[in-house]
Amino acid sequence: MPERPPLTLFSGDTTAAVPASAVVFDPARLTQARQLAGLTKAALASQIGVSGAAVSQWESMTSPPRPDHLLRVAEVLDVPVEFFAAGRPFAQLDGAGAHFRSLRSTKAAQRAKAVAFAQQVWELTHVLERHVQLPAIDLPGFLPDDPSELGDNPAAAARALRAHWGIGPGPIPHLVRTMEIRGIVTTMVEFAGGDTPTVNAFSTSRMPRPMIVLTPDRGDDVCWHRFTAAHELGHLVLHRDAAPGDSEQEHDADAFAAEFLTPADQIRDQLPRRFDINALRQLSHEWGVSIKSLVYRSCETGTISDAVARRAYQRLNHLYEVGILGSDLVAQYPGEIPALLAKAFELAENHGTLTLTSLARELRWRPNRVRQLLGQPDDRPVLRLVTDLETTAR
Repeated sequence: MPERPPLTLFSGDTTAAVPASAVVFDPARLTQARQLAGLTKAALASQIGVSGAAVSQWESMTSPPRPDHLLRVAEVLDVPVEFFAAGRPFAQLDGAGAHFRSLRSTKAAQRAKAVAFAQQVWELTHVLERHVQLPAIDLPGFLPDDPSELGDNPAAAARALRAHWGIGPGPIPHLVRTMEIRGIVTTMVEFAGGDTPTVNAFSTSRMPRPMIVLTPDRGDDVCWHRFTAAHELGHLVLHRDAAPGDSEQEHDADAFAAEFLTPADQIRDQLPRRFDINALRQLSHEWGVSIKSLVYRSCETGTISDAVARRAYQRLNHLYEVGILGSDLVAQYPGEIPALLAKAFELAENHGTLTLTSLARELRWRPNRVRQLLGQPDDRPVLRLVTDLETTAR
């Protein structure tokens, strides 16, 4: 077997048509595809022309679907029929194994869609790792044979992780790339058809690799994006085995993120003793955190009083409303855009071990789905058919 090349990161249909009768049906695949499509069992049943009980029986494997029904399911869910075939690795994950950034505002169906997406990200990672050596996982305590721990105190854990990763004093210029270099799978692609604003972000330690899912809905604010990534990193460090949903966990993850991005002993003396918008803007640019975050940090470190902080927030809200203050796009900062999976595919493609078509065939996905999870734009020209009436009007 040829040696896999190591991956270095800087600081039509997948196969010929397969008869539905030849598919050894895997019910977990149906559940995954249905949840990704955002359909209930009843909604899927309605589009296929069967009862909701029939879909329930298919997913529980009480009774597998008939070949004609399976073909219709594949059509409705926009997957090749071989997607439902058993025999390839499947990542078991449920909503109880993921920490959601906005759990209370995320509906159960949205969480299910997000979890199904995470399952597919793992499958893509798993296949790519057959062809490319991904960065080794370097997250203390994550691997079973790694007894090291960073502790459960958020600030102390953040300082310990900075030291463990060899991050010196000062800002972290490329946070997302820093996490990817340590083997943390990070992704930022549209996966829910515009349904992700309430999801925001989530993370899980229940996969063979730690995973952070960021959504592009807040791509207009790189500071928010960086803090969210650090927040999810906090969950991976602090709450690996804890059940998600505890408000105290969210507070701890915020405290971790603040200390990881702006260590108190480093930022305290730089913070202005009064509300100074110019000084705060400069610090925001240098440290890659929002001005509001710096005001909160100022209050937290005792640099300003609660009263001064309240007045500062009021002033900041006004400055944002009138457009004097704004935010930067994440796209302007390549080091904050996930690249691990895309670079892995590019390396495998350059070594002649993978093509988009062969990768899609291995995953049993359509090529456009592979492009989507790799974060590749679909550059194909769009065919537009013009009617005779439209031609006449012109």
